[in-house]
Parts: sequence; structure tokens; C-alpha cells
Amino acid sequence: MLARLRRAVPETSAAPQGPGGLTETRSFGANPGALKMWTYAPPNLPKGAPLVVVLHGCTQTAHGYANHAGWIALAERLGFAVLAPEQSNANNPNRCFNWFAPEDIVRGRGEAASIAAMVAKAVDLFEADPQSVFISGLSAGGAMTAVMLATYPELFAGGAIIAGLPYGVARSVSDALRAMGRGAGRPAPALAGLVLDAAPRPAAPLRLVIWHGDADATVHPANGRDLSLQWAAALNLKALPDAAPPGPGRTLSVWRGEGPAPSVLEMHMVEGLAHGTPLSTRRDCDVGTVAPFMIEMGLCSTLETAAFWGLSESAAFRATPVRNKG
Repeated sequence: MLARLRRAVPETSAAPQGPGGLTETRSFGANPGALKMWTYAPPNLPKGAPLVVVLHGCTQTAHGYANHAGWIALAERLGFAVLAPEQSNANNPNRCFNWFAPEDIVRGRGEAASIAAMVAKAVDLFEADPQSVFISGLSAGGAMTAVMLATYPELFAGGAIIAGLPYGVARSVSDALRAMGRGAGRPAPALAGLVLDAAPRPAAPLRLVIWHGDADATVHPANGRDLSLQWAAALNLKALPDAAPPGPGRTLSVWRGEGPAPSVLEMHMVEGLAHGTPLSTRRDCDVGTVAPFMIEMGLCSTLETAAFWGLSESAAFRATPVRNKG
């Protein structure tokens, strides 16, 4: 992928910075969750391009997350549109998506319904391929990614959950804090049942990748393992033999379904990673910017996620992590 990415972007290309990089769409249909819709599309984006939905974490903004995680720069390289829903302080004082609130995590209601409406609007706005819609999120945005994959599975071909939590394990603030501190503490069948009860599962395969740091003191690493148990069971996937480590500093677990185009689940546990998105920002081919909760680790989850989804031609770029010092 490294060679392809270098060919795909001019030397002078740069990601738009700040609010100027994204455009707000104020009318997109039902908005029971009272969220804002921001989008970005590279110039001359062709019809039928993919759409990537990115959900920010607590205290972050749509603009900051989309740019700092590198999704805007990568959209320019690979040719896809970006949808970045945004939370407000009125909904949540820390601007967290309300992944734990019953009124916001059910199909047809609240924030989940608002994001689904935005997806439909963005597909129409950019004439994107409705079969190539992907969703990624960090922390509360990661937990909300799990919400969207559970409640609107027909909308998404792939997902990425970074430092997130399983769907349905919290229904109040106290539940959320408890799960964040120690994990769900439920067996795989019970966790899978939460997903299967949320909406009918489509026949189309799902490519889902989970990223978590083993030094995460905000969302306990047990949540990464619980997420993998939940989705492997919900999608009826089988664990593969121990996967070859992608490089020093992390472990990789893989589950796969049956058939010629099966669902696939990967879980990366990154050694020394605190709470945040692991990035690599020091090479010409890299995307992303170090910022709060955007952590230089010598590996870029954004690049690898895009490759895992099939948004680039070759296998995910694997790099040697550097130790997190903060």
C-alpha cells in the first residue's frame, strides 16, 4: 500500500485544515438526535465513490477528528467522500455521542436515527455507492459506531471501532462508567444477543476492525476483547489460528465467516497505547496529526483500516510501533 499511496497523491497535496475543510448540511431529513452534519469530498469525485463516516470522541469536533485522524487527507488520496456527524454541548456537556442513552441507541430514534439520515443524504449528495459505506469512530464515537452497526446494519459494508465499547452494555451514565472501568463482564452469547435483537442482520458481509491499547486507562482494554466476542458471535465467525503478528508492539486476532466473500473481524491490541487513535505521522506517506487522543505510535490505524476495507489495492501497511511516552 505504501507505494500505491505515494503514487496516488501529488507531493503538494495537503489536507484541508479547520472548519474550512468541511461543509455543513443543515437539512438532511429527520434529526431526532439534534446532531450536525458535516461533509467533505475531494474535487471532481466521480459517481459511485465510497463514503466514510467518522465519529469523533468526547471533547472533540467533527472538523478536528476528521483532519487529525487523517481521513480528509486519505479521501484526497484514494477518492472517497467523508461524512462527519457532530455532537453538541447541549446534548452532552462533554460532546460525547450518547452511546449509553436508551433513547439514542435504538433504530429509528435519537442520535442513531440522525446519523442514519445523514448517511442517506450523503449518499444522495455525492452519488456515492450505497454498498461502499464505511464507519469509524474513537472512544464515544467508537461506541456509537457499534450502535450504528447494530441498529442499521444494512447501511454499512465495514466498520472500525477505536477504544470503544460493545453495543448495548450501558443504559445510563453509571452503567457507562462501570463498563468503561472494567469491561462488560458478559459472555459472548449474551453480548451477541444485544446486537441480534437490535435489527435484522443483512446477508451482506461486514468487515470490522477493532483497535484498542493495552495501556488505555479511560476505556479498559477488556472492552476491546468484549467487542470482538460480541461481533464474532453475532456474525457467526470462527477464530483463525494465531495470526502472524503484524509487527512488534501489538497482537492481532482474526475471525472469519464462510463462503467466497465472508464477514471478517480483526482485533488489534496495541502495546503501550493509551486512550486514543494510534497514528504514524513522521513519513512522507503518513496521514494524521498528533493532537489530544491522537497518538504517535509508528503505526497508522487510519491507513490500515482503509486497506482492510478495500479502499486501497494492497494489504494494510504494517509499521513498527514506537513507544507511547504520554
